Amino acid sequence: MAIWQGAILLLSTSLLNLALAQETISVTGANSNQNDWNPVWLGDGRLLFTRAFHPQNIGGASDRGDIWMIEKDEEGKWSKAIHRADLSTSGYDLALGMPNVITLLVFHEEGIDNRGIHEYAKFGPEWNYRRRIEVPKIGEFSGLVGGSVIDGKLIFLAGKTPESIGNEDLYVFELVTGITWSEPINLGTTINTFGQEVSPFYDSNNQTLYFSTNNRPDAQGKDIYVAKKTGDTWQDWSNPIRWDQINSAGSESGLAIIGDNEVVWGSSQNSGGFFDLRSFASEVQLDVPSDFQPALRRSIARQEEDSPVPATTDSYLTEEKIKPISPNIMVGKPEIGLFLDSVKIESKPLVWIAVDAVQKSELDFDLEFLSKKNPVTFSQMDSILFADLVEKGVDEIKINSEGYFPYTFSTEQLIVDHPNIALMAKIQSGQSIKLEKVSFTRGTAEFEGLETELALKELSAFLLENEEFSVRIHGHTDSSGDPGLNKALSLDRARAVRDYLVELGVEFERLRISGWGGSRPIASNATEAGRQKNRRVELEVQ
Repeated sequence: MAIWQGAILLLSTSLLNLALAQETISVTGANSNQNDWNPVWLGDGRLLFTRAFHPQNIGGASDRGDIWMIEKDEEGKWSKAIHRADLSTSGYDLALGMPNVITLLVFHEEGIDNRGIHEYAKFGPEWNYRRRIEVPKIGEFSGLVGGSVIDGKLIFLAGKTPESIGNEDLYVFELVTGITWSEPINLGTTINTFGQEVSPFYDSNNQTLYFSTNNRPDAQGKDIYVAKKTGDTWQDWSNPIRWDQINSAGSESGLAIIGDNEVVWGSSQNSGGFFDLRSFASEVQLDVPSDFQPALRRSIARQEEDSPVPATTDSYLTEEKIKPISPNIMVGKPEIGLFLDSVKIESKPLVWIAVDAVQKSELDFDLEFLSKKNPVTFSQMDSILFADLVEKGVDEIKINSEGYFPYTFSTEQLIVDHPNIALMAKIQSGQSIKLEKVSFTRGTAEFEGLETELALKELSAFLLENEEFSVRIHGHTDSSGDPGLNKALSLDRARAVRDYLVELGVEFERLRISGWGGSRPIASNATEAGRQKNRRVELEVQ
């Protein structure tokens, strides 16, 4: 009896140790209202990733993705994420990897006409922009674009193109000469389905492909699968196998293998539905699928949106088998934005969500539609289309929540394929907000543009409606030029804002000013984009 008890105790202890070994942690901060995904391992302890909807992004809280970085110290601990403004734009940005020791490739998407892959070179701590590389048909990629560069000779990319089978498909570009790339090669129907395939990563040593899909019989939402190249072409693959060790009841997408015992991946399991980057709490033996079975090749036939689904013996390829990614629209479901099914988004009503920027809790709010031409109202607030805003000449949508500073979206900032999230700043002592639309003529304290005056008029109206608090106006510049002159200029700009508010009826005693020059940057001064962010005026509640 004692022998059996000892065996049971040993088994229980082994299972407990196994469970602890398999424990996962967030490496970029869990339970945030931002999406962290697409990890790219650079070596030397550095990892880049894309972070969406963060207020520090160049495009603000509605920015679909800037590049951020974390670093790992000698004890194996990850640092707080750092915004890499030198690699980011106001659009969607995604690091692909380093083709050599000093070069980084980045996918930028600033509007339909400015979609492409760009090259950066590293000299010292900063990345310096070099050029756009010519990749055939890159402008045709839409949807959730993601990928990786392998050995400097292959670029794997996910996206929806006119040649896609269904939604996003996986493609590969081959380096033909030193500067010439092939046209995109579809990876074929063993890999691509009528669902979504995203975030490809290829291990050239083992000829193994890692990717995420939502259209396999054993997938739970979107899961990471592994397949092996079995022939001479990019359509020869084994049947993909789900990597059970890292998949969860949530969704997984994006993966970076750091070493034999360490991997980082994106997951929504423990982050309120928003993607975080996760890894194992301690080193584990990676149990990567290896029992690959060859698959039959099938011809690629693109499915038209309104055409019937072709008959097939592969049940997981049929449209009715595609599992819904996010069945309920609610706060904390970022896959609505990241992985939207292929639908005509013009017919989808716009969605707004107001969230406390600190507590991350959802807020009640009212919408106010602003037009420079005519007053605008809507009778049905839950069924407004983007076309409705354009038709009525709406320029801005203001979100008002009691006890918070208003949050304004311009019509151009709105995104129709996921909720427009407003991170609301609470009116409390120490809270600061940036006066986004207040600008000055270069090198002076003179207001520039009608938009600045309109913004200050809106601010004065808000202050007059909320007389219970005072504010301090902080002026900032970038670090270019003489520090003494910069400090004087920043103070003059803060004074100009105060004087204008006083003219509009705000009591002088409620307004204090400070000028900090370039001593308090919020972004890198090594790039124009960073310097532009540092040239700002902020309002702090006293």
